[in-house]
Amino acid sequence: MRRISIDPITRLEGHGKIEIFLDEEGNVANTYFQVPELRGFERFCVGRPVEEMPVLTNRICGVCPEAHHMAAAKAADAVYHIDPSPAAKKLRELLYSAFYVTDHTTHFYALGGPDFVMGPDAPVAERNILGVIHKVGLETGSKVIQARKYGHAVVEMIGGRKVHPCTSIPGGLTKGITEEQRQEIERMGRWAIEFAQFSLKLFNDIVLGSKAYVDLIVGDTYTHHTYYMGMVDEQGHVNFYDGRIRVVAPDGEPLGEYPPHEYQDWIAEHVEPWTYLKFPYLKKVGWKGFVDGKASGIYCATPLSRLNAADGMATPRAQEEYDRFYATLASGSDEHTSAAGTTKIVHHRLATHWARLIELLYAAERWVELATDPEITSPNIHAVPTERPTEGVGCVEAPRGTLTHHYWTDERGVLTRVNLIVGTTNNYAPISLSIKKAAQSLIRKGTILSEGLLNQVEMAFRAYDPCFGCATHSLPGQMPLEVTIRDVQGQTIDVLRQFC
Repeated sequence: MRRISIDPITRLEGHGKIEIFLDEEGNVANTYFQVPELRGFERFCVGRPVEEMPVLTNRICGVCPEAHHMAAAKAADAVYHIDPSPAAKKLRELLYSAFYVTDHTTHFYALGGPDFVMGPDAPVAERNILGVIHKVGLETGSKVIQARKYGHAVVEMIGGRKVHPCTSIPGGLTKGITEEQRQEIERMGRWAIEFAQFSLKLFNDIVLGSKAYVDLIVGDTYTHHTYYMGMVDEQGHVNFYDGRIRVVAPDGEPLGEYPPHEYQDWIAEHVEPWTYLKFPYLKKVGWKGFVDGKASGIYCATPLSRLNAADGMATPRAQEEYDRFYATLASGSDEHTSAAGTTKIVHHRLATHWARLIELLYAAERWVELATDPEITSPNIHAVPTERPTEGVGCVEAPRGTLTHHYWTDERGVLTRVNLIVGTTNNYAPISLSIKKAAQSLIRKGTILSEGLLNQVEMAFRAYDPCFGCATHSLPGQMPLEVTIRDVQGQTIDVLRQFC
């Protein structure tokens, strides 16, 4: 039994490793995508006042603190049974739309993009953001920096800080924006729309303009038939901040929709002894192991999932790109006619990068819509809670998937229990599927291993933009860890321990 380790895996947020086991013939027998960290937030938040959670949980991650800030704030609203004013909701969503622009920009240009712009077999020293800038030009690099700068500026204006926002509280926000700030936010948002269109053109020219890349995207190596999940508004369009969660089957048929507070009726979590991260699955279908198909309860929650689950985008330019996306990729795949009359379903996981850019454009357009809303500068941004705190659920679409915060409190509003299902955790099972399929497709008897080939295995997880800073956490300074090494038959070979 031969073992191949990719440790550490690269261009992601957090830490992880891939273990590949070959049989006697040299073919891939099994793979393990291990996250060697222990989550701690659900435990050490217990005993804290619930109003601290929007500030406390955004420390989970420096990449997507805004997502946890918003989910926590919405959960705290629900705990106190209070509905923030329309102005407060719009300000929160404005902050969140600007955050989406920065986050999707980071993944496309710094994490996922180098595999396409530079090529999956390019030298490691060149397959990164600096290599991308060198190839596409310094002007593009300056645009990337500007997009992130503008996004963080909006987060700071509304959220109080560029990183780890602090202004959302039960019932609304602690501060609003002035007319002068609104004008500045609008100006930056209009620039962000142009940047998103520029990024889509870049993808069209470099990726879709290459037959080799298109063949890679639509090939079987990176294709899986799973369920898809995403938040939709009342019109069935993609929404990041508020709505119902829609789930569709691999053939595109709807499984149903649920309000966030009913997530426990839909989602259960499976555990495996070789990782600390859980594997969520659909209760209505059931856990059938690491297999895809309509009989398996494994689901995906990504930009591609949100597009697959929705009937369209809520802004005009993004809708045009949405239509082009499905006209290009849905042909020849499983087809489903949505409520809007669009025939669509796409299972190619590398297409998630294209879907992410469509969401980038939607976020920028929504940014401008909210910045020009007459109510956005209203001083009516906070309603004082008056009811006894009990239990509440808050949900948003994080860039990496549906994010759910569930809090239980005593009569004083002190947390007695916390449950978090984060974007990356949703995708742990499909990521594991994707890595195994990629490894089995690329590594066979007689294959000469190279760094470029192993990078193509990594590309399988990179499409999901996983953030293990969100998904897992080590509570003490030195992490207690036990690793059990098993062969392909599941027999224990060795047990390694540290600080146990």
